[in-house]
Order: sequence, then C-alpha cells, then structure tokens
Amino acid sequence: MKNIVVVALLTLAFWVPATLADDSIGIFETVLESSVSFSETNAALEPAIRASGLTLHASHVVRVPDDKHQARIYVLTAPSYVEAAAAESPRTISAQILRIAVFTSGEEQKTLVNMANPVAHAMVYYADSSNYDALIAAANDAAEKIRQLVKAVPGEAVSRQTEPMRSEKHYRKFKGDGPARMMAKFRTWKKSQLPIKMGTAVTFPAMVDHVASALESGTIADASEAEGWEVIARIQLRDDAVYFGLTNPFIEDKMIRINSRFRNDAKSDKSPFPGVDHMAALPTEVLVVDDGFETLVLHYGQMWRMQLYFWDSGYRAFTANVGVPGDIVNSIESAVQAK
Repeated sequence: MKNIVVVALLTLAFWVPATLADDSIGIFETVLESSVSFSETNAALEPAIRASGLTLHASHVVRVPDDKHQARIYVLTAPSYVEAAAAESPRTISAQILRIAVFTSGEEQKTLVNMANPVAHAMVYYADSSNYDALIAAANDAAEKIRQLVKAVPGEAVSRQTEPMRSEKHYRKFKGDGPARMMAKFRTWKKSQLPIKMGTAVTFPAMVDHVASALESGTIADASEAEGWEVIARIQLRDDAVYFGLTNPFIEDKMIRINSRFRNDAKSDKSPFPGVDHMAALPTEVLVVDDGFETLVLHYGQMWRMQLYFWDSGYRAFTANVGVPGDIVNSIESAVQAK
C-alpha cells in the first residue's frame, strides 16, 4: 500500500503545471494599466516607442473573434541587444525580437499593455552561451526600456509577471511543460527549428527574396483555414540572419480561443476572450540564416511554441486542439515552398 501511495504522489507531481511558488518569471509581463481608451493608448505609445531608442519595425491590428476585444501588437528591436548578441549563432535571432501588445480586457474593457518578456526569451535561446550573463543583462536593459517608455502613456506603470510562469532553470532547458512535453517531442528550441526544404541552393540574399515573394504571393483565408500568411515584419538583424514575422486570421483566432476556453475566472459576457492578453506571442516566425555552411530556411514546431506561450491554457486545451499546430506548420511550409 505504501508503494502505491508513493507512486500516486510521484504521478501527481508530474502532472502539476509550472506555476509553483519558485517559478516567478513570466513569458509575458504587464507593464501598463492605461487610464485612457484603446485608441488613445496607441496614439501615445507609438511616439513613445520612437523616442525610446528602440527600433519600431511594424504594428498589426489583431483580429479578435467577434470583435469582442481590441488588440494591437508592435514589433521592435533594441540596437544594443542586437549588438550584444552579434557573436551568437544567427539561429538565436528570435530572442532579439521584442513585442508589445495593447489590448482591452475585463468588464469595463480597460486597456492594458504587456510585453513578451525579453529576459525569459534570452534564458531559452542563450542557455548554453558562454556570454549568458551579458546577454541576460542586455535583454533586461531592453525590457527596462519598454517599462520606461510606457510611462509616457496616461495610466499606471507596473511590472507584473504573468502566466505562464516558470523558473530560470526551466527556461534554460525548455522542452515543453508537464505531460505535454511528449507533444513537443521533448525538443529544445534548436531542435524545434524545423528546416524547410528549398531545392536548389542559392545565395543568401536570393533566398531571402524568394521567401518574401513566396509568402506575399499567397491568398489569406478566413479564420476557418490556416492558409495564407501576412508578413507584418521583415527584419534583417545582421548580414547572415533575416526574421519574417507572420500572422493570419487562423492563428490569431486559435490562440485567443484556446487560451480563453478554460479561463472561467477571467471570463464574462463583456469579456469573453481573456486570452487576448497573450497576443504578444505573435507574430510567429520564419528565419533565413546562413550558418556558415549553407543557407537555411527555418520555422518552429508550433506545439513547442504554443507550450512556451500558452501552457496556462491547461492540458485539456492542448489535447482538444492537438491538430492545430500541425495545420499551422503545414501551411507555413506550403506557403514558403509555393514558388
């Protein structure tokens, strides 16, 4: 009987999601509770970004189901962070892409601002770097610039870590969460970078242009299908690495609905989609990199990526939508290979 109890306790420990007391680092961080409208918040935020020393590359209005909330994302980089990471592998450039989300939530549809936490991302992508401490410091400096710039917007500046929450140790070995690790095939970020077969080898600049042309030539479907991709950002971070930030109605709809489904404590008739607060997970990405041997076109296993950003949706949400990551992966590969 004693052995049965021990096994049961170990099984329970395996199934507990990563929200324990020592897991204090959110993949997102709320940085502002605005006191003005959504449109007024955005109107004040954009010039604040431009004055901050950060580089604004793009913004995008997120399509929320039934227009029940409003949401916009901003895609940025910090020149000092990019410079600090210049000696790192070109495959790590995802860590250097900064995102700010503005969205409405709650019964009164108040406007909030959050960011994809640069420090948490640096912990994932630079875990094995010999310059880890310096890169974490550079990521924290970028985060601090965002915390400071939102002070130009009316409201209360805050610094609140939000779900999903994890420890530094967890981020540095991130292969997924809990029992869903098997869904992500126990892959690290590097193994989750999936190469897209592109046929005959071409020069790096020609491959970048090819990928851009292929993506832009597709027809974007409605939220019922994963087909077609909108390129909202094309960023050349260095001579050997280009980032394409992608979105479409399907991925926006699925992300919001999946994360909202089981968040009953935050859901109401006037605020039916609390998962809008995770929109700093967008855009998803395609990378074109020269690794010193060949030009690679890479994107991410979407189950790994969805766990990184949406694990707080709950295990049931993942099992109920197990086909969604594959739909997104197949759609991206088909779009890039179209020409």
